[in-house]
Amino acid sequence: MDDDDRDGVAQLRSLIAAGARDPSAFRATLARIAPDARDACVDRALGLGPIPDDGPELPRGCVPYLPCPVDALLRLAYYARVQAADVFVDVGSGTGRAAALVHLMTGSRVIGLEIQPPLVAAARDMSARLRLPDVAFVDGDAPQLTTALSVGSVFFLYCPFSGDRLAALLTTLATVARTRTIRVCCVDLPLPACDWLTPMPLPSSDLAVYRSNLA
Repeated sequence: MDDDDRDGVAQLRSLIAAGARDPSAFRATLARIAPDARDACVDRALGLGPIPDDGPELPRGCVPYLPCPVDALLRLAYYARVQAADVFVDVGSGTGRAAALVHLMTGSRVIGLEIQPPLVAAARDMSARLRLPDVAFVDGDAPQLTTALSVGSVFFLYCPFSGDRLAALLTTLATVARTRTIRVCCVDLPLPACDWLTPMPLPSSDLAVYRSNLA
């Protein structure tokens, strides 16, 4: 990490510590950091350590925790048009890096859903340490967390699971989509055909953003 990147980390930390959130300033500071250094800089700014090992709570069919690349989250926030009025739901939130970063970049309220209690505890510790009251984490199996899912407007999936668990989640989201328009954002996760989701055209192969068409 060179001097410019260290300056970027210091600026990010200063913006986080300021309390009065300025998403545009946070995004601008992040954009000035070299793309290949952004992940390490964000981890330092958020005070995150090495990626923890997965525990026995991870069910069969769920993907081991791996943080989503910062570059993908920057593109997601832009193309999904995440705003401060949104409730962003991170399905499989791990230690909370994506949840915290999306909140800091957009001002949106964020709810992270995570099935491994130690990861939830680490995410809650980070949110409390950084004084992010609009970033919360719920412990449990995402398709069954209907109360948390029911308030979301943007849903993020970084390949958390597939098969029956993914089908159950999409069934729940279809119910939400009958009450209002939602967006479903996926990184490295092909969704099964859903006639209630319309893909948005994007210049990206790893990121997909869908808008519901039921409401």
